[in-house]
Amino acid sequence: MSTTMHAIVYHGPGRKAWDEVPKPTVQADTDAVVKVDTVTICGTDLHILKGDVAAVTDGRILGHEAVGTVEEVGPGVKNVKPGDRVLVSCITACGACRYCRESSYGQCIGGGGWILGHKIDGTQAEYVRVPFADTSTYAVPQGVTDEEVLMLADIGPTGYEVGVLNGRVSPGDVVAVVGAGPVGLSAIMGAKLFSPAHVVAIDLADARLEAAKQFGADITVNPSREDAVAIVRGLTQGLGADVAIEAVGVASTFEQCAALVRPGGTVANVGVHGGPATLHLEDLWIRNVTITTGLVDTYSTPTLLKLLATHQVDLARFVTHRFAMGDFLDAYDTFARAAETGALKVVLTS
Repeated sequence: MSTTMHAIVYHGPGRKAWDEVPKPTVQADTDAVVKVDTVTICGTDLHILKGDVAAVTDGRILGHEAVGTVEEVGPGVKNVKPGDRVLVSCITACGACRYCRESSYGQCIGGGGWILGHKIDGTQAEYVRVPFADTSTYAVPQGVTDEEVLMLADIGPTGYEVGVLNGRVSPGDVVAVVGAGPVGLSAIMGAKLFSPAHVVAIDLADARLEAAKQFGADITVNPSREDAVAIVRGLTQGLGADVAIEAVGVASTFEQCAALVRPGGTVANVGVHGGPATLHLEDLWIRNVTITTGLVDTYSTPTLLKLLATHQVDLARFVTHRFAMGDFLDAYDTFARAAETGALKVVLTS
């Protein structure tokens, strides 16, 4: 059996390669080694390649989303066994620390949190070592495809938890989603579960606005041509959105959300920011606005898996481009040029 494999390796800002590297092995009793069958690329990976995430160092294998087959487990693993088909979550959970006991797995201080493709080697590889396998993988339900389940490794729970639930979307709300990329589309899909009055998608790319309509947006706005604030206020008797969800991760879109939200409303920041944004407290302090931030915890993954298994959500529509595992560099190029290629999620299979 080979002791090496291929993987996407980060070599500093703007530099990555499909390198031959050592195959991972079980290092702790609670580890599993998973053969990666299906994997994708996240917008966060693009932030890493821009140099926005300092904790990612030269030599790190990227990626934090996968569906695969368990090949080997440590002696402390109780619920996962070789041959199992599993979702590898973007968040690793020790299951025992203060934060894990509160279901705040993203803040795990017992060795988990967002570590795959960040602090330890990740999933954009032929094999991946998954710490705390019992609490960091999920059995794939019968009757669903790898591609569908893969959308619940990150974007599904991220849009739902950090956008919709943190934003406290309620029936009858007007929800503005700024950024109609994969996470923004996930937030739109999640918001529709709560019967909002209107979901407004705001993006500079017309192709993504078209996608937003397919995911449930009632109204689409391209701010290069239209005044988003005026349109949202026109829907709300001049007040503004009940919930404004930021799903890009740049200063201008965060500031736009703060301008869109009504007094007493919520700005839910989902985007990964690599730089500061201006917080206009001189305007916001008197308006009772709540601002939430968050790294996904993935506590909603079991719920979303049930919705997927019963066909209450359609996750297959996220996948726009498919590649073989060996074509990872082409997949990155396609995903990085999403405004031109129309890419939402690219999927690679072994």
